[in-house]
Amino acid sequence: METEIDEKVDKSEEIPLFRKLSYSLTDFGGNVLFVSISTYLLYFYTDTFGLAIGVAGTILLVTRLLDMVDAPIWGFLIDHTHTRWGQSRPYFLWLCAPFAIFTWLTFTTPGLTGTSKIVYAGITYVLSGILYTGISTPMTSILPNLTNDPEQRTVLNSYRMVGGNIGLLVANSVVLPMVQLLGQGNDRKGYSYTLLVLGIVSITAFLIAFWNLREVNVTNTKSISLKQSVKATKSNWPWVLIVITNLLYWIGTTVRSSGMIYYFQYNIHAKSLVPVAGGLSVVAVLGMILIPMFVKKTNKRTVFIASLFLAAVANIGFQFVGSNRVAIVTLYCIGSIGTGMAASMPFLMLADAVDYGQWKNGIRASGFLTSIGSAFCVKAGSGIGGFIPSKIMQYFGYVPNQVQSQQSLFGINFSFVWLPAILFIAAAVPMFFYSRFENNEAKVRADLANA
Repeated sequence: METEIDEKVDKSEEIPLFRKLSYSLTDFGGNVLFVSISTYLLYFYTDTFGLAIGVAGTILLVTRLLDMVDAPIWGFLIDHTHTRWGQSRPYFLWLCAPFAIFTWLTFTTPGLTGTSKIVYAGITYVLSGILYTGISTPMTSILPNLTNDPEQRTVLNSYRMVGGNIGLLVANSVVLPMVQLLGQGNDRKGYSYTLLVLGIVSITAFLIAFWNLREVNVTNTKSISLKQSVKATKSNWPWVLIVITNLLYWIGTTVRSSGMIYYFQYNIHAKSLVPVAGGLSVVAVLGMILIPMFVKKTNKRTVFIASLFLAAVANIGFQFVGSNRVAIVTLYCIGSIGTGMAASMPFLMLADAVDYGQWKNGIRASGFLTSIGSAFCVKAGSGIGGFIPSKIMQYFGYVPNQVQSQQSLFGINFSFVWLPAILFIAAAVPMFFYSRFENNEAKVRADLANA
């Protein structure tokens, strides 16, 4: 699949600020729409579109399982892309509008009933998911090709994640108010108009990123076969550990985000607090900005583990504060710092796994390795993370738009409070085995530079 690099780039070359900011716009543009899906789609399906919660959860799982297999395909396509714009960069131009259109259609509700309604929901969701993979895979695969300097990669990744968190902030804080404002009491119309506006914002961000970014590490490349690309995973244990951790993280964070609106509405009777908590969670940017310093003072695995434990502890705290709104928002913000930092780390570490694969196997398959390590984990984690709480709430008797029984409230509480914490702790476990690979990174880079 990809690509042996012949051209060496001066590692001291500084990435200009406008390019760092442009790189941040890629994840901003993606998250404005993707977070709207991961946070609100299950609720939209059950309480607005009128699907049974079991059916809605099954749609989330089945469509994600179907379209998550496209991650290596997109990686293969990127590794075989050779344009005057580079390998990864042109996908921001080609896919930004289709991604926005199908996300808008996912939240648009034509007058359908019965099976046709379920089919429409599944088709629009799976197509938006395929296109999200197509546009998110190059966000990660482009990083190893923007610079060879590990310190600049860390800085670039922090810019990207700050941009992504601002996109998360926009989605979490404005969607429900915009639905109310634009729908004027008609939530179906409100969701459609809201995602139309956010789609335009997303397209604009990707076009700016496409215009300003430059790939400097793919001038002279030689395409290799899919079989050789898969070989890049052979004995690439740091990559395997990153994939396991990232998958568990995305299951946990999707369970947390999709369960939030149910918990706030039914357990603490504070649905209006959803955009407030979402807006204030922008404090997660502080943690992302400090990642380069934390990594320099400690190491990547320690930062990753600490962020996951912070997210877990904050989530467990919900169990002990009752309906105290100040405490709830505070814990949500603290947890968002942890989840924000945890989301950032795999994208940074995958660049090192690409280097390791080239060092170990002689193959630099940045598109293939990063597509599995990022897009695959996001897609699979989002599908499983949306399915699990839907089935738990169905089992405990959840009924949309009704006063919930004590049994139903228990199911919502477990889904939002305890399950994400368990998954975050489980995600940290593989990182305890990562140390020997991280300690070898300097030798890997030196050997590659001298090859």
